[in-house]
Amino acid sequence: MSLERQTPQNVGKLYVEHSQWLTGWIRSRLGCHELASDVAQDTFVRLLKKPKYFTNMGEARAFLSTVAKGLCVDHWRRKQIEQAWLESLMHSEEQYAPSAEHSSIMIELLCELDAMIASLPKKVANTLILSQLHGLTYREIAERLSVSERMIKRYMAQAMLRCALFKSNL
Repeated sequence: MSLERQTPQNVGKLYVEHSQWLTGWIRSRLGCHELASDVAQDTFVRLLKKPKYFTNMGEARAFLSTVAKGLCVDHWRRKQIEQAWLESLMHSEEQYAPSAEHSSIMIELLCELDAMIASLPKKVANTLILSQLHGLTYREIAERLSVSERMIKRYMAQAMLRCALFKSNL
């Protein structure tokens, strides 16, 4: 393959040459042929949306496997979030049964929130979680993270800014 930009035709050629290999590679990680096929398709769609340059087939396979690996991680994270959502519904005091549409919206929102928190620096994310989910004071968080209370205030300011930006994008 040359250094030319990936056109839909070139991506089609890559698809023909590598889709079976990629689907098998993904299936070995996910254990499901149908899901592996979907992830492989999504991998090639990503390449169509954001064309790359490849100097050889090895480079193309490396790129495809990297994108597919990220999509697999996204799948596993989404499954964990879906499971947590279902468990929270089972353990709620009220017998609340949201519609399938509402559940889907909530799971999507929770996935976006999870990604936002994951994008924060580790101590900032930990501060947010310890404060908002575990109800710890700044002093308790500072002791746990081995930093000053002043740093915890800075971390919370960063986290709250990110949360405000997240909320404004909804």
